[in-house]
Formats: sequence, C-alpha cells, structure tokens
Amino acid sequence: MSSRWPVGRAGIWAALGVGALLVLTSTDLGQHYQLPIGAAFALGVMRALALALVWLRPRWALPVSLATSVLTAIVCVPVSPDEAWPWPVTGVFGHSLVLAIAGARGRAASSRWMLAGWWVATQLVGIVGMALAPERGSWAGLLTMALLSAVAVVVADLVRSRADARQQLVEQEEINAAERAQRARWQERARIARELHDVVAHHLSVVVVRADSAPHRLTGLPDDAREEFAGIAEDARSSLTEMRRVLRLLREDPGSGLASSELGPQPGLADLPELIAATRRAGADVRLEVESSPDLDPAVELTAYRVVQEAVSNAVRHAPGAAVEVSVRRVGGELLVSVVNGPVDAAVASGSGHGLVGMRERVGLLDGRLRAAATEDGGYRVEVVLPLGEVT
Repeated sequence: MSSRWPVGRAGIWAALGVGALLVLTSTDLGQHYQLPIGAAFALGVMRALALALVWLRPRWALPVSLATSVLTAIVCVPVSPDEAWPWPVTGVFGHSLVLAIAGARGRAASSRWMLAGWWVATQLVGIVGMALAPERGSWAGLLTMALLSAVAVVVADLVRSRADARQQLVEQEEINAAERAQRARWQERARIARELHDVVAHHLSVVVVRADSAPHRLTGLPDDAREEFAGIAEDARSSLTEMRRVLRLLREDPGSGLASSELGPQPGLADLPELIAATRRAGADVRLEVESSPDLDPAVELTAYRVVQEAVSNAVRHAPGAAVEVSVRRVGGELLVSVVNGPVDAAVASGSGHGLVGMRERVGLLDGRLRAAATEDGGYRVEVVLPLGEVT
C-alpha cells in the first residue's frame, strides 16, 4: 500500500472529501449533541484526519478513525432520543468510508482478515458503549453501523480482488512477452546455426572428397602423405558429425523424448587424447595431462572437452608454432582445466573474442569460473574451474 496523496482529479476529489467530512462532522456534533463548537470542531478534525491518513499513513487510518469514534461516544450526549448514539450519522459514514478505502488499497493476502477484524472491533465498540450508557441510545441503532460497515468491507474486498487480478494479468503479460522474446532469440539462433551448417558443411564435404580422392588422383604419393590425407578426411568427417548433432539438437523438441534416441554420446575427458592427437597431426606442439575420474557428471566432462577444444584451437590459430600445455585435474570438489600457450606474435594474435564468449556461456551454465589473460612471458592462459555435482 503506497503512502502518497493521489494526483490529478483523484487528488482533488480526495481533498474535497476530507474537507466535506470535516465540515459535516463539526456541524452534526455541534447541533445534535450537547458539545461545544470547539470540541465539535476538534472531533471533526480527527475524523477528517483519519480519512486523509488513508493515503498518507495507511496503517494509522483505521486506528485513528476508531479512536475518534470512541472519543465521540464518550463526550457526546444526544439532545434528544431521536439522535443516533454511540454512532453519529457522520461517524457511521466517515468510519465506513475509511474502512472501505483502506481495505481497497490493501494488497496483502491478509487484508481480508484484517478488514474482518476491524469490522468486529467496530461492533464491539458499539456494544460496549450501549452496555455502559444504555440511556443515550438504543440497541437497534447499532444495526446501521453494522450493515454499512459490512457493505464497506465487502466492497473493499471486491475492489482489492479486482486490482490484484489486474496486476496479476499485467505480470503474466510481461512474462509472456519475455517468453516470446526469448523464443524469438532461440529461433533466430537456430536459423543462424542452420545457415552456418549449410555453408560450412559444403566446404567440409569438399575437403572430405578431395582428401579421400587425393591418393587416387595424385600418383607417386609417399605413404606418410597418404596417411596425412586420410587424417584430414577423418577430421573433416568428425567435424561434420558434430555439426549435424548440434543442428539436430536445435531442431528437436527436448521435451518430446525423440531427440535423445538419435543422438550419439557426447565427447568427454576420455576423448581428449584423440583431440590432441589430431591437433598434433596438424603440426602443433600440444602436451596433455589428464587426471580423469569415472564418476564425473557428463555435463562437466562435455564442458571441459569443449573448453579445451576451443582454447587449443585459439592457441593454434593465434599463436602458431607456440607450445601449448593442457592440464585437466580434479582438486577436491572441483575440476580444474588449464590451457597455456607460449609467447604470441602480436601480428596474428588478434581475434573476434567469440570463442571466449562461448566458453563463458558454457562454464556459466555449470556455475563455474573462467579466467583468460596474458602471461608474463607474452603467452596466454585460459583457466576454468568447474564445480563437481552429483552424476546426472
């Protein structure tokens, strides 16, 4: 519940209501009850203050209104038996108005029970007043306050429920808009991935065909050259397989259960020696040290494999000829992955940075940490710490 005076027309009507309640209460108490005009005006100020507090200090509005009613019942003596007591007419309408507005502006789930409690307290004040001074009024006169305040409580609950429903609808619309935006982003990513697949797969297929056909097209090739062409073709086929696996994963619905039966096992730490061997065949100086563990989460192993794959590729691309040291070991409840290459030639060291962004996204999904920075000797170091959870 906000503590701010309404603005615009609502603020004007609120001010007019407070002023009208002040005038009517002062006039009513001064004319129909044995009360000096000064005391009547003071009680009118208190009644108007309770209404103003509904916007300025909501928590104090109902206590001040009920206290004003108690004080009015104590000091006011009707000039005739026809006058209402212990609830003057202005007191009935003023207190019910405060009850309705305070309840309508409440947003907590307990507001309904709070209103019921204030309604009960209001009726108890009337009952106690009649029990202490039955000669001033009649028991039938309590029905007016009971009925009007009950209507105020019901109206307040309906208004508040409608406002809550409208707020929930707005929040749901915001959630739906966010989900639509996220879906659009994923669809765009999938579209880009398919386009990249169409472009890259064509060139890789050409590489496979040329590498496989080279020994038949070129006569007199030595055995090591034939093995080199065979290795190039095998690496290109592996790249095509991984690309198609990723594309299939983007196209399939993960919740349908159809994609998992078609996907092969994802690479892990056991596949690192083969990855490093393929890189060595390309002429890179890469050293691998792996301390594997049989109980690692497959997601952790896949992330570690992709980090090493990307970091080694970056090192070979941006620091050609430099030695690359890869280390993967388990320390306590964490898996430490380190890829360090030797001094980098500044002329070829620049890159787009997309590789690091991809690694950060992968590591962030597992609540891991990534640090990439230049070393003192001019090389580059990529360090990743992955927390080890339960096997999924």
